[in-house]
Amino acid sequence: MKEIEYLKKYLPKDKLKQGIQKLKEGKPVQYIIGNVDFYNVNLLVNKNVLIPRFETEYLVEKTINYAKKLKEPLDILDIGTGTGAIAISLAKNLSCNVLATDISKKAIEVAKENAKRNNVKINFKQSDILKNIQGKFDIIISNPPYIAKDEKIDPLVKNNEPHIALYADNNGLYFYEEILKNIKPHLKEKSIIAFEIGMTQSEEITKIANKYLPKAKIITEKDLAQKNRYIFIFV
Repeated sequence: MKEIEYLKKYLPKDKLKQGIQKLKEGKPVQYIIGNVDFYNVNLLVNKNVLIPRFETEYLVEKTINYAKKLKEPLDILDIGTGTGAIAISLAKNLSCNVLATDISKKAIEVAKENAKRNNVKINFKQSDILKNIQGKFDIIISNPPYIAKDEKIDPLVKNNEPHIALYADNNGLYFYEEILKNIKPHLKEKSIIAFEIGMTQSEEITKIANKYLPKAKIITEKDLAQKNRYIFIFV
C-alpha cells in the first residue's frame, strides 16, 4: 500500500503505528504527515485547507509559461489561496508581486506559515472573492471550489477536506461567474485570467467568460489525463 510506504518515509518510527491507525480510520495521508510536496516546494497542510493536487501543479506550470509573454515585474492575484500553493509557486518562479486571498481566516494562517517556510514575500488578505480587493493585475488565477453540491466524490475527500473549498452553487459554476462578472476593474490593458476547472465545465465557463469579456481570447487546456482542466482567458 503506497500510503503506508509514504508514512514510513516521512513519519518518525515512534509515530508510525499511530499514523497507520489514522490511515485505517480514513484520514488522508497528507493530513497525517502534516505536509505535502507541490511544484518543488513543501507545504504544511491540515484540516483547514484543501490538499493541493497534481493537476494544480500543471496549472502553475502553464501559467508561468504564459506569464513570460508579459512584462515583469508582474502583479498577480490568487483567489482562494488555501495552502498558498499557487501563490508561493508563482512567487518562486516569476518576478512578481503576489496578493493571495481566501475567505477562510484559518486558511490564510496556514498560507502565511507556508510563505514563511518557503522564504517568499506574499501579501495575504481575507476576502470573499473580489469584495475587499483593490488594484489591477497582470494575472488573476484561481482554483476555486467547483464541485456541484449533489455530485458524488471520493469519501476520503468528502469526509476530511473542508467543504468550503470543495463545493459551489450553480452546479459548481458560482465562483467562476462571481469572479468574471466583477473582474474588469482589476484587469490591466493586457491581463491573463487562469482557472482550474471541473472536467465537464469548459463549455459553460467559456459561455460565462464570453458574456462578461466578449473581446477576450479563451483557451481550454487539458491535464495529463487528457481531461479539460484549465481555462486561460487573455484580455
